[in-house]
Order: sequence, then C-alpha cells, then structure tokens
Amino acid sequence: MESDKVQVIESSLVAPREATPTKGLWLSPIDLAATAGHIPLVFFYSPGAAFSNVARLKEAMARALVAFYPLAGRLGVEEDGRLEISCNGEGALFVVSRCYLAAQDIDFSKPSPQLRRMFVPRIEPLSLILAVQCGRVVLGVAVHDSAVDGMSTFHFVQAWSAFAKDGDGAAIELPIHDRALLRARSPPVVHPDALSVLYPRVALCEPSGRPNAVEVFPISRDQLVTLKRLCGGASTFCSVSALVWQCAAVARRLPPDAVARLTFPVNIRRRGVRPPLPARYFGKALVELCTAGAAREIASEALASVACRVSRALARLDDDGELVRSAIDYLELFQTGSRPVRGSMLETELRVISWLNLPAYDADFGCGRPRWMSRAESVRGGFVIIMNDGSQEHDAVRVVMCMEAANINEFGLLLYASIANHASKL
Repeated sequence: MESDKVQVIESSLVAPREATPTKGLWLSPIDLAATAGHIPLVFFYSPGAAFSNVARLKEAMARALVAFYPLAGRLGVEEDGRLEISCNGEGALFVVSRCYLAAQDIDFSKPSPQLRRMFVPRIEPLSLILAVQCGRVVLGVAVHDSAVDGMSTFHFVQAWSAFAKDGDGAAIELPIHDRALLRARSPPVVHPDALSVLYPRVALCEPSGRPNAVEVFPISRDQLVTLKRLCGGASTFCSVSALVWQCAAVARRLPPDAVARLTFPVNIRRRGVRPPLPARYFGKALVELCTAGAAREIASEALASVACRVSRALARLDDDGELVRSAIDYLELFQTGSRPVRGSMLETELRVISWLNLPAYDADFGCGRPRWMSRAESVRGGFVIIMNDGSQEHDAVRVVMCMEAANINEFGLLLYASIANHASKL
C-alpha cells in the first residue's frame, strides 16, 4: 500500500505566537449548513529547502495564527446546542512526514483516496479545525468546512507562506472575523421568489452501488477562447459550466422529460449583500444557486443558451440584497446540523464549484509556487471543480469531475468533441 511508504516523523500542536481572544465564535447559518467535514487539500512543490526547515514553518504558522486565531481553536457547542468555534488557542495540528516513494511514482494528476491517506493528516480529535502535514515536496491541509470556505482557506495559506518566506517583512491582509454580518433577520423572512433560484441545501442520496470515478479534464487557453465565443462571450465560469452540464446530461442518457439541475455556490463577499461584506471576511460566504431545465433541452440546445441559463441565475444575485438575506433566513429556519453527510448527487443533478481566481497557487514558502494543487480526494458523484490550471499557460483551466464510472469516459469524449466540432464552424 502507498500509505505504508509514508512515515510520520513528528506530530505536535502549533499555538498562536501571541495571546489571542478567548471566546466562543458564533457561526452564521451559512457556516452551519456545511456538511463536508474536513476538506482535504494537497500542494505539490519542486524540491527546495523550504520544507526541510520545520522550525521555520512552525514559527511562521504560529505568527499567522495570531491573526487567524479561530483556526487554532476547536469546534464546540453553545448552551443552546448551536455549533460554535471555541477560540482557546490550543493550536493547529502539525505533522511532519517522510515519503519513501519517488515523486514520479506518485499520481498527483487527480484526487484519490491514496493521496489523502498519504499526505493529509488524520484528524484526531474531530473537534480540530486545522491540520497540516509537511513532507519534502508535499503539503497536505485539512480544514473544517464549517469554519472557512475556499477563499478564507487560501487566505490563511497565503499568510502562513508569506511569514515562512519573508519573516518579519511579510505583508498580509488581516482577516475580518465578524460573522454577525451574516446573521439572520429577526424574524427570518424567506421571499417566495427567491426559492426559484436558491438551492439552500445540497441534497445527497445514499450510495447506489454504482462506483464513481474522478478524472481531470484540462481545457487549454485556445480551447477556452473557442468555448467562450460559442457561449456568446459568457464568463469562463458560465461557459465551462454550460459545457460540463450539457455533456453530463448526454453522457448520463437522462430521460428527456427529467428535470436536469445545475447548482453552484457563489462567493457573496463582493456581490449580493447590502452593504457589501469586507473582501477579507473570514468564514463561509457562499450562497447556493441553481438553474434547471428539461434534460432534452439541456442536452440539445445551443451551448450559448445553456450558458445563458447560468448567467441569468447569477444576475438574480446582483438584483438586490433580498436573495442572499432570504438564503440566510432559510438556513436559520431549517437548521439540520453540520455533521458530515455521505452520498452523491442524484444523476439528474450536478454541482459545480468554482475555484477560478482563488489564490490557490499563491503559496510560496520560499521554494517557489506549487507545481500543482487540488483537493486530495473527491468522492461525491456529481461534484465538479473548475479551477485555474496553475501552469505557465495563462487562462487555461482544469475540470475536476467526479461522476459515475460508467459515464465518465463518454463525458470526456463529448467535452472535447463539442469544443472541436464547434471550433471548426467558427
């Protein structure tokens, strides 16, 4: 087993370097809606000296945790039973490991259970919020889904890496910890029109027995230019989401009258909230939107029309602040807890998560940016991540697709054939 080739050398807790607030941090309804548990990430670097200096990495983390102190706390429960973050300064888990496999013998090309077992630390106890594992060229990170979203996670990694590289000269942007900015109204009110575009909770079904598979589909800069032209100049997110949705509907051979639904979380730091949230709001600032149509329409209509469905849903978010406030109030009214939930999306549904323009590659600990980063593992069928490629090719993207193993090969063929066929007609 590959995991037998990784040896844990040291395991310790890193606490903030200075005294930090000791309190219970209230969690917003959006925080409490998280059901993914700890999110596993992996960063793969070129060989360098940065990760060999464990003391420097720990000192840098201790500095970063002063500003990002909730990550050094533990998940707790208020007197009324509501989940909170106990900001107690106990520290983040810091694991040092040694891998006895050569880099070329490890498949970093896509998420896998092996990557998670080898390079992401085990979470003990489960109340831990942040855990990291440092190897010679690999950094694994696990952070609880109720504590932060992708933007906040990468904000912390940016700050930690800046302290490791630049020491006292590191320039960081301080996080804003006021989660009451996303408090529900009193009394909560859900506008009826909001429910046509909101998808407040991701619905998962029990495993069907059909295995899922994960593949990564790179889209080059030239292919992306072609795709966006096909979609009438739509954004990268809308264009790629439309292509993925259409190809999945065809590959899955959905019944023509079935309702095919696309859902996607949207960052509300700079849109949908009046007044706007601070750009460095620290926590979860995501609202789940959706668009739907008959499967035969999604599978057959022009790609520009499919992209328009996505962009119309996004436009609703910008109309006024009511949509976001209704989403928060809905989540407050119908809290179901934030325990990790297993399962996959229904085959009629697809959830597209955008990591586009997140600072996922801005993690230079002193030996350069990561060569590659991704989720370490992706097991939920119907979940898709669209992210920047991270290579030298500007504007290239990667589609990380988890779906039924029986359909994923055809999905890939359709994806590239669709771009090529339409390109020949432009």
